[in-house]
Amino acid sequence: MKASIAVAVLAGMLAGQAVLYGAVIIKTAPPPPVSVAVVGRAPSSAYVWIPGYYRGSGGRYVWVAGRWMKPPHRGVVWVAPTWQKGPNGYVFVAGRWR
Repeated sequence: MKASIAVAVLAGMLAGQAVLYGAVIIKTAPPPPVSVAVVGRAPSSAYVWIPGYYRGSGGRYVWVAGRWMKPPHRGVVWVAPTWQKGPNGYVFVAGRWR
């Protein structure tokens, strides 16, 4: 089983495609620069702006627009998603409340 997963990951990377392995997407090309967006007014002072980001989908990057969100509870901050360069390409690290 592990060998077949490794082969699938390697084949996808060689083809320049995104590979889904668990919840991690690995891509060989870096994501495009982040788009600039106009941030409107918050629905209320309880909301925070979550900036847009690129996610991997079908072997390409797809822009996810920024949005206003209400934190799940007081005292948390949003940690934005990132693409981190690893030894075999770029790995998506999902955003989260911390």
